Amino acid sequence: MTVLGEIIAGMIREDGPMAIDRYMSLCLGHPQHGYYITRDPLGAAGDFTTSPEISQVFGELIGVWVAQVWQSMGSPRRFALIELGPGRGTLMADILRVLAKVDACAKAAEVHLVETSPALRAAQQARVPQATWHHTLASLPALPSIIVANEFFDALPIRQFERRGHSVFERVVGLSGDRLELGLVPSPMEVRIRGEGVFEDQTIRAAVAREMADQVTRLGGAALVIDYGHARTALGDTLQAMYRHSHVAVTDRPGEADITSHVDFEALGRACLVENAVVAGLMTQGDFLNAMGLEARTEVLARSVTGDTRTQLVAASERLAHHDQMGHLFKVMAVTSAGLALPYPFGAR
Repeated sequence: MTVLGEIIAGMIREDGPMAIDRYMSLCLGHPQHGYYITRDPLGAAGDFTTSPEISQVFGELIGVWVAQVWQSMGSPRRFALIELGPGRGTLMADILRVLAKVDACAKAAEVHLVETSPALRAAQQARVPQATWHHTLASLPALPSIIVANEFFDALPIRQFERRGHSVFERVVGLSGDRLELGLVPSPMEVRIRGEGVFEDQTIRAAVAREMADQVTRLGGAALVIDYGHARTALGDTLQAMYRHSHVAVTDRPGEADITSHVDFEALGRACLVENAVVAGLMTQGDFLNAMGLEARTEVLARSVTGDTRTQLVAASERLAHHDQMGHLFKVMAVTSAGLALPYPFGAR
């Protein structure tokens, strides 16, 4: 068992079975042994790869989207360009490269990164040295804002409940001998949707979504959320752990494996509506990238390279957008302040 696993086992011996949101919080954010505190998890040497690391085209198209939104906001002389969970800073660096080509936009942008990982902050500082860092959204500036959150919400903790017949149980982490394992305890929680199976409660994610929505509704602006998940609230167990690009049991490597679950975009949208934000639309990542010009941009880049480099470039774009790869599972949701025109390609005819 890992060092953090031993710590968690001790907590369970003292206090009883641990709810999954508490377990996720410890595994990912424990101050000494948490997954995101101790390592850079990205790339071939890590545990997973995100879209900005797959192809520069992804970040460039997000940059085009940001520029369009800034112009629709009236091209304010100052605005906060915010990224939640910015990884190595690759996405923001690609966005800024595009904004530098838009008259006055890069100069107007004040970059703010919400990040808790010391290892990732160091990588971000190398790529985006002009940024200001925040541990939470609470300290973001009072400026018109454009927010980007790519693969951020999936790592926020959830709870899991399971309905069996007329009974509801909570899924928890307990002990079987000296091993951590998932189990069930009776729960008074009501599962809002019908049927038997696992319901994933995303209350923590909804609270952060409300903070995000408040930032754009109170100050003006828009947010773009990109993550893997489902468009409608539904039953299903999507909790997963990744270690060195392979799935492992959630209880196998506490603090050494990434733990996530699919984002419920319907629940996220409802949370934003509470703050009087406009949910401007939801589409698949493939549809979004294709509408933003993925094919054309890939072709332009492909003209300047040959051989394996060209093959890899084309394959990367296909990975991002193809229905059988990331194109369908990943969704893109836009949220805006009231009165702002629906950003392209949401609402486009």
